[in-house]
Amino acid sequence: MSTKLRLGIIGMGNIGRHHAAYLLEGKVPRCELFAVCSTSPQKLEGYAAKGLRIWGNGLELIRSGTIDAVLIATPHYQHLSLGLAALEAGLHVMVEKPIAAHKADAERLLAGADRHPELVMAGMFQLRVEPRYLRLRRLIESGDLGRLVRVNWINTDWFRTEAYYASGGWRATWRGEGGGVLLNQCLHNLDVLSWLVGQPRRVRGFCQFGRYHQIEVEDDVSAHFEYADGATGVFVASTGESPGTNRLELTGTRGRAVLEDGKLRFTRNDSDMLVFSATAKGGFTKPEVWNCELPFENAPAPHAQLMENFVAAIRDGVPLVAPGAEGMNSVELANAIVYSSLLGRELELPLDGLAWERRLNELIAGSVVEKQVSTGGTDDFAASFRR
Repeated sequence: MSTKLRLGIIGMGNIGRHHAAYLLEGKVPRCELFAVCSTSPQKLEGYAAKGLRIWGNGLELIRSGTIDAVLIATPHYQHLSLGLAALEAGLHVMVEKPIAAHKADAERLLAGADRHPELVMAGMFQLRVEPRYLRLRRLIESGDLGRLVRVNWINTDWFRTEAYYASGGWRATWRGEGGGVLLNQCLHNLDVLSWLVGQPRRVRGFCQFGRYHQIEVEDDVSAHFEYADGATGVFVASTGESPGTNRLELTGTRGRAVLEDGKLRFTRNDSDMLVFSATAKGGFTKPEVWNCELPFENAPAPHAQLMENFVAAIRDGVPLVAPGAEGMNSVELANAIVYSSLLGRELELPLDGLAWERRLNELIAGSVVEKQVSTGGTDDFAASFRR
């Protein structure tokens, strides 16, 4: 390996260009953006002048022997084939969200990574370095929230127009993405949810497909979770509501934390609510509380931080912030919510990935949607750094 890790990016859409920008600005020490790849020549314009190698075929770049690691930022269904090819070629792999289009493919990708323990595979889940979520994680781990009893997350500020969905033939189709608002817009939120409180034991999803847009996948979702310790959760998402809401509420026996409107508020019970209930003399009294706002600043360059951690894991053996294996969790939750809705019943986790793959293939085969593609759509990530 050269002095710097030679990195190639496959997929130069909105997020691929964002990764290229901060790498070219030198924001990731010990990492050199060496090559970029896209099947769309217009997306590669200007990069040769910056001294980068240009490729039009991802597999050819992977097998060229010119790079040490690859960042895969293509449409979802290509993550498996490109990821496996990269691992077989001896490359370290960073995968944009989701790590695969569905759980069965994620399992195949992770099995490939297991065959190459000498290589590092990570997921680009940059919300894990955002201070607001790190503060919530510390509240949980320190016991300041007590035992978690409920989690509610309303994610309805993902408003998207018809022009957005028309910006790519792969968008919002079973064949191109494998899902809608859950697998695309809310994957980072589902990752944070799993990272904070773990995977639920049961999932019941209620999805509406094409409620607000001319698409075949889900654009309005309500889901209920049950956890092994008795805690419950609600997750609500939509790309059709304006102005929409982004409110995360965690309730424990010692208090409540609410993240909303750029503020993190913590209401602390003076005593554990269950202990108070069991010992109080009056029937209508409540524990005394105190309120505080926990300050935080946004991470200045969260994607670059994840990439810096990726390089450090390769070079120094430091733990990954977002190991590739943990990328399975958000995919499983997204798949389980949609599958539960289609079946009309709750599902136990872990999800049978092959069963969902069969159902997904049926949806692909039965699709009658004809996408009208234009170039007027908005980018998918610029407004979602801070979700």
